[in-house]
Amino acid sequence: MSSTSEQAANLGDLADRFDAFLLDAFGVLNIGNSAIAGAPERVKLLQDLGKRVLVLTNGATFPAEQSLQKFFDLGFEFSLTDIVSSREALNKALKIRYQTGFWGAMAAAGSQLETLGVRCQKLGIERSVYDAASGFLLLSTAEWTDDQQSHLLDSLKENPRPVLVGNPDIVAPREQGLTLEPGFFAYELNRQLNIRPHFFGKPYGNVYDLALSNLPDVDLSRVLMVGDTLHTDILGGAAYGFRTALVTDHGLFSGRKVAPYIQQTGIVPDYVVPTI
Repeated sequence: MSSTSEQAANLGDLADRFDAFLLDAFGVLNIGNSAIAGAPERVKLLQDLGKRVLVLTNGATFPAEQSLQKFFDLGFEFSLTDIVSSREALNKALKIRYQTGFWGAMAAAGSQLETLGVRCQKLGIERSVYDAASGFLLLSTAEWTDDQQSHLLDSLKENPRPVLVGNPDIVAPREQGLTLEPGFFAYELNRQLNIRPHFFGKPYGNVYDLALSNLPDVDLSRVLMVGDTLHTDILGGAAYGFRTALVTDHGLFSGRKVAPYIQQTGIVPDYVVPTI
């Protein structure tokens, strides 16, 4: 990890230094359901220069096909192989290690749980579903309530079982402000019950493994991880061996001075850019 950060106006200034760009979604490409101004054009510029541009997202609510349509509607021109998600990393683990049992899912309407390849059911208000589950999948907090969290906490307290987290994010930037994400509730389970969830997505290596599998013959030093958070995008990318760029004008650090946070955490991006 760098000891100091280089300032750049945008990713266009860094294009000659890298062959591949891994872009976080929320706070980098979009805020909620709105594209960040200029982001589709910047991505197109990088693509036209022959750069490989991947979306590396902790969004686990929907399968990649649905995410691809969302990006298309926002003006981005990606292919399905350009979308690498924490949900995909979770799905891979489920197929390899967790084929048996019944899973209760923190999920939203339309999450298409059947595509996960295991028996699971969306958690609601019925406590009996929580107690019947052999483990839990945390995908989306869009419809999650305090009562549901209490059911999950009480059920796990009585009978500890695996908790797999498809989105390690604690918060996410949306039009109305920051929202609590599955990572927040997973850490609460750890804090209150000493349960250690299994995380899939940034900053954990499983999702970077997937991204790298889509970048054959690309030198790690020629890959730039771009995100709006220090503890997920920057920390994870640097730990894996990528160079990193922190976006400051959108997402988590919008309206804040980033230097004190970098100094306090000791997580130093290679580059700081206001926007992509």
